[in-house]
Amino acid sequence: MFSFTIRHLIDVVTLLILYIFVLFPKWKRRGGGVLFIWSVMYVYLCFLMFFTMMPIITSLPFLFDHPFAYNLIPFDDYVNGRGDFMRQIILNVIMTVPFGFLFPLTRRRAKRTMISTVFATFLLSLAIEILQPFVNSYRSFDVTDLITNTIGGFIGYCCFMVVRPVIGPKRRRNSDVSKYRIKHYAEAKR
Repeated sequence: MFSFTIRHLIDVVTLLILYIFVLFPKWKRRGGGVLFIWSVMYVYLCFLMFFTMMPIITSLPFLFDHPFAYNLIPFDDYVNGRGDFMRQIILNVIMTVPFGFLFPLTRRRAKRTMISTVFATFLLSLAIEILQPFVNSYRSFDVTDLITNTIGGFIGYCCFMVVRPVIGPKRRRNSDVSKYRIKHYAEAKR
């Protein structure tokens, strides 16, 4: 069973300090919409790290003290009926749906493609899968997790595409307001 320890608290406090003193001021300067979307993405990524890799900081001195465990056979647990495989598959898909939804919102309109979102989800999942065995000896690299996480990112992107017509006009209006302000600021400077 999972228990929250002082080791986890060190990571949480570090992430909170990073947000308050570095990221929040940077995103706040870029406007309320940017601050909101990036803050939601940051909170999501923090929870993702919490459930997949933490504790991290106190594990750093022991990175190479245990073997790198891996499974390169896709859906091996499912095929061989080991463990609660369906639960793991479903949870791994659900885990990255928010990323697939939020990622396009952090990109410029031209870069909100399905390919870039799925690729970013793949890279996020690959980073987690590679780092997990180093940080925690009870974790392993599993190609099934990589596949199911990437599917979750694709589903999240599909959800974004369904909602996009609703949020698109609002974002466009904000962009038009910014262009209006810039234009009138430039004219006032003349």
